Amino acid sequence: MKIIHTADWHLGHQLYGYERSAEQQSMLAQIADIVESRRPDALLVSGDIFDTTQPSVAAVSMLSSSLMDIHRRCPSTRLILTAGNHDAASRHEVNADVWRLANVEMTGTRSADPDRHIIALPGKGYIVAVPYINSRFVPDGFYQGLLERVGELNTERLPVVLMAHTAVAGSDSSGHRVDDTVIGNIEAMPADALGEGYDYLALGHIHKPQRCGARGRYSGAPMAVSFDEDYAHSVVEVTIDAHGAEPRTELIEIDNPHPLVTLPSGASASWDEALAMLASFDGSIPAYIRLNVADDGSLPADARGRAVAACEGKACRFCFINLTSRKVAEGGSASLSIEELKEKTPREIAALYLERRGLSFDDELREMLDEVIANVDDNLRQK
Repeated sequence: MKIIHTADWHLGHQLYGYERSAEQQSMLAQIADIVESRRPDALLVSGDIFDTTQPSVAAVSMLSSSLMDIHRRCPSTRLILTAGNHDAASRHEVNADVWRLANVEMTGTRSADPDRHIIALPGKGYIVAVPYINSRFVPDGFYQGLLERVGELNTERLPVVLMAHTAVAGSDSSGHRVDDTVIGNIEAMPADALGEGYDYLALGHIHKPQRCGARGRYSGAPMAVSFDEDYAHSVVEVTIDAHGAEPRTELIEIDNPHPLVTLPSGASASWDEALAMLASFDGSIPAYIRLNVADDGSLPADARGRAVAACEGKACRFCFINLTSRKVAEGGSASLSIEELKEKTPREIAALYLERRGLSFDDELREMLDEVIANVDDNLRQK
């Protein structure tokens, strides 16, 4: 069995107010080209198809057009999409019966019937399609039960692939907000909680491509959604000869025509130095720009306006100034910019709130907050 594994498309994502449809369409076109040239048995998209549970009409239309384009080019390829924590679980499945007419499978919610998660590719293998499920609502032995059911069906010893959108403990979470055991607002789980009996684990959620155990992999997001994702983005081709055989993988890089650039890279500079770098940046490159500026008191009140002016007549787009090593004046308190606030997790914001009131963010409060967040997220995804 041969598959193309991808995840975390985040269609509809905006970067500091800039819409990114041209980049997203380029990404989808490259994936369509890969499917057409590689002719896989299945294309797996392991969650976070959209960036929000209420995507725009334009984002939904972009997905529909892309899936139909892939189907027209390679009608024998099964397209299997699961919902991630950014997707609305119920909306993901609302047109599932119609999508099957185009060889597309949509799985958005957990079912008590294991067969609803199991997709057979006749003569090729089995895909166990599991969407994002908050760990608080996963029954004990859920994943193992699915794999055992596949074992009963798999009399031909065909390859078995498990799809999951989750955070696996110990993974490289570069580019994500991490708070204790929470990675990108998902509580990390041990790899063995996903059970045994699969030949390949097709993971979504963490955007950096990487191996996960002997038989798992995060494909990574095919397009960066933050400046901290300063690594190559890709999809994965996976070939499995038989059940029990070692999967063979090949990363296929996806090019972004609008790169995310930090000036200076990997360091910080004074305001004057950073502004000079921006002024001398190649005007023909349609990049998004973040400035890393040392918080040494040199940042003028009109800094953003001057940065925007430095980009006039150029293809690049200025996004924001990242102040490093922020210092708090004696007797005062640090304020957060809108950009900095967007980068904070709910836990971090709660901790700041309590700290400024002289209170401790203890384990009991963390547990209560996590419970509220889990319930709110689950309610949003079911709408």
